[in-house]
Amino acid sequence: MHDLVEDLVVPAGVPEAAATVLRTARELLRQSYYCYEFSTVAVMHSLIAMEIVLRDRITDAGTKPLFQLIKQAVEAGVLTTRQAEYLDYGRKIRNGMAHGETTHAAMPPAMAVPMVTTSFAIVSELCAAVP
Repeated sequence: MHDLVEDLVVPAGVPEAAATVLRTARELLRQSYYCYEFSTVAVMHSLIAMEIVLRDRITDAGTKPLFQLIKQAVEAGVLTTRQAEYLDYGRKIRNGMAHGETTHAAMPPAMAVPMVTTSFAIVSELCAAVP
């Protein structure tokens, strides 16, 4: 697991709140070798970090729900279509778990690693794009 997460480095310029959540996601993923449920929590944390950064990038984000932020971010050119599709997919997973629609909470690390890696990449892209 150490090898799988060694490239998950929080890039410079990420807001501290998001950086903390990303580091937690990375460590949860590392520990998921012992407890598969940690993989799911790692994915959820990586999505939280993306939402933090998105709220930071959208001036009037306020308390808008994530689906509205995603739409607004695409319209404003903050997110690409690819990034928005990924984030919306993650939003649906998160909502399913948060609202009890998805009851299977264990996600194999092999499935979680690419999802967390994508979150790290998108956060990095969003933060690098800040003028």
